[in-house]
Amino acid sequence: MQPAYLPWLGYFDLMDQSDTFVFLDNVQFEKRSWKQRKKKKTRERELLLTIPVISKGRYNQKINEIEIDDSQSWAKKHLKTIERNYAHAKYYKNYINFFKNFYSEKITKLVDFTIPIILYIKDVLGINSQIVKASELNVNGSKVELLIDICHKIKADEYLSPIGSKEYIEENNLFKKEGIRLEYHHYIHPKYSQLWGDFIPYLSAIDLLLNEGGDSLSIIKSGRNKNKI
Repeated sequence: MQPAYLPWLGYFDLMDQSDTFVFLDNVQFEKRSWKQRKKKKTRERELLLTIPVISKGRYNQKINEIEIDDSQSWAKKHLKTIERNYAHAKYYKNYINFFKNFYSEKITKLVDFTIPIILYIKDVLGINSQIVKASELNVNGSKVELLIDICHKIKADEYLSPIGSKEYIEENNLFKKEGIRLEYHHYIHPKYSQLWGDFIPYLSAIDLLLNEGGDSLSIIKSGRNKNKI
């Protein structure tokens, strides 16, 4: 999976089902994607938080090359949004210190901001998957060929793919030929206790964590579709 800013529940369910989870950080960055933005629930509405990045004149950058644009005071605004809208969440005090400390750090690269947050959530959820960055594997190719090379490098005999990748994978499905079992991750979003009115799905996993605490991983697993596609 590509490193994302404050990912949703399905991201961590896929991670939890993987012996080895690979951050696909060596592919082209898509501006205004979930790599740099995420929805939050507020008292009034859903709010989209976006990390500004430097892109002008920098074409075809890979995700691990993207630099944060610190000419904007975005980090303080994001933290204040989290504090203001989750201060009354049941487990707010259990986890907020991490975010207070982390959002105050001076960080240059986008991946150096997004990945540590993902790893923090992974650890507090109790997910034990091994973590690898694709950029550290000396892999080649694009799309399916890249995925195959990653699998070979980490000696994987099964690949669990996000369902959103099915279209391009099936255009050139080399997994069976390469001796790798392919399965697609299909996730049905569970409901849980939220603040502020009607339930809204597909928010960041911190919405679940701050509202449900230690029950969060079991809630994430409850959305797992056992009927593999």
